[in-house]
Amino acid sequence: MAEVVRFELDSGTGVATIRLDRPPMNAINEEVTQGIAEAARRATFDDRARAVVLWGGDKIFAAGADIKEMVERTPAQMMNRMGALQGIFNLVEEIPKVTIAAINGYALGGGCELALCCDFRVMGNNAFIGQPEILLGIIPGAG
Repeated sequence: MAEVVRFELDSGTGVATIRLDRPPMNAINEEVTQGIAEAARRATFDDRARAVVLWGGDKIFAAGADIKEMVERTPAQMMNRMGALQGIFNLVEEIPKVTIAAINGYALGGGCELALCCDFRVMGNNAFIGQPEILLGIIPGAG
């Protein structure tokens, strides 16, 4: 099984990259969430990392939550999931180094919230960012 989140460190520059890699849309599921948590911990505690770039690739940042995973859960299970996701996104927000979300393509819903956890957001010409769930009467769930 391929890693859906990778942590890479350029020891020459001190720049760490947290790379989302779950084609085709980098939908945020349980596996991606756990990968983000592990990568955020590594970025926090690796003294060689001086800055962190969160990147989804050339074509997409993250299109939000994996709806297929959500459909199978009860409302109570989803509330627990959202609480856990908030905690993991807090790990990204609390990385004690400069964090930059490098956004290409879509950063929607949870993907937008993940980008907002970073200190800075840099968007490519093809980038779209937003919270489409509000049109369904749903508030952003990851905080």
